[in-house]
Amino acid sequence: MSRKLRVIQWSTGNIGTHALRAIINHPDLELVGLWVHGADKVGRDAGELAGLPPTGILATNDADALLALDADVVCYCSGADSRLFEAIEDFVKILRSGKNIVSTSLPFLTHPPQADKNLRKPLEEACIAGNASCFVSGIDPGFANDLIPLTLLSVCEKVESIRIAEILNYATYNQPHTLFEIMGFGKPMDEVPMLLLPGALTYAWGGVIQMMADATGAKLDEIREVWERLPAPHDITIDLGTIKAGTAAALRFELQGVIDGQVKIIVEHVTRLHDDMAPEWERGHGSGSYRLEIKGSPNLAMDFHLSGADGDHNTGGLLASAMRIVHAIPQVVAARPGLLSTADLMLVQGRGVL
Repeated sequence: MSRKLRVIQWSTGNIGTHALRAIINHPDLELVGLWVHGADKVGRDAGELAGLPPTGILATNDADALLALDADVVCYCSGADSRLFEAIEDFVKILRSGKNIVSTSLPFLTHPPQADKNLRKPLEEACIAGNASCFVSGIDPGFANDLIPLTLLSVCEKVESIRIAEILNYATYNQPHTLFEIMGFGKPMDEVPMLLLPGALTYAWGGVIQMMADATGAKLDEIREVWERLPAPHDITIDLGTIKAGTAAALRFELQGVIDGQVKIIVEHVTRLHDDMAPEWERGHGSGSYRLEIKGSPNLAMDFHLSGADGDHNTGGLLASAMRIVHAIPQVVAARPGLLSTADLMLVQGRGVL
């Protein structure tokens, strides 16, 4: 690489802090700007916020000033679950400024052709106007249910069904809005959370189903949503507080892709707030894992478990999400203008990690 790629990091939350540290340490990247949400972070050195020595790059909440910088790419990690249209506006502004995007936000963009046309169109137009590319990934949706299953499908002669599952305990997941408002944990059992409203699961994970169908050349008839919830049998203490007995504390859902009248592609989540809950549901490896099962010729099955330096699987997951997009930066910068998916990239490699 003739020069280092110039990167603006956007936010320093649960994933953004990992991404910031990785960008500062990456041999092929140069941090040139940092956007932060909290007023208490404005003016602080990026190195301090990442737990590293000073970099000389000071955090700001002035988006226009950042986008006026000479930069190749914005690494956008600001949460979008509760601010969808605001995040889309951010993306449009960034892309129109001529800067590429790698991001863990807007999960519906992991497979852009599946995304709602009304949401996708302004982003596609911004890519063309700014001659820029946009790649969204993470774990799930992300490499656990696109890169890995696509790779496994490449060694199959015949496939009868594909099941992709996340089986995790979310007790240490430090995202209160996602946990309580979107997933509905700690809420009355008769209160339907945002995630389980009709169409919400398809909005988030439908692209995974469509990507698998596209990869195999199959025609998808429909996508079905099924789910079940269980109440806490007693008060449960998690990192974010106490889940009262009788309120929602376990959730299992399936997104089912139907081909030729049969369920052929399944995205499953089994989420608990306590290991003792729902013993009849699937168990992951260790404290939780991602599981892939392909029935066919040959039959394939694998579980993989993530953990951070603190031993927690949620910490490992946040770090892996950040690294997936940071390592993709060189390919995204070099790619054609437009919305990209994993299928558009060559194998993303971990430069400088050893």
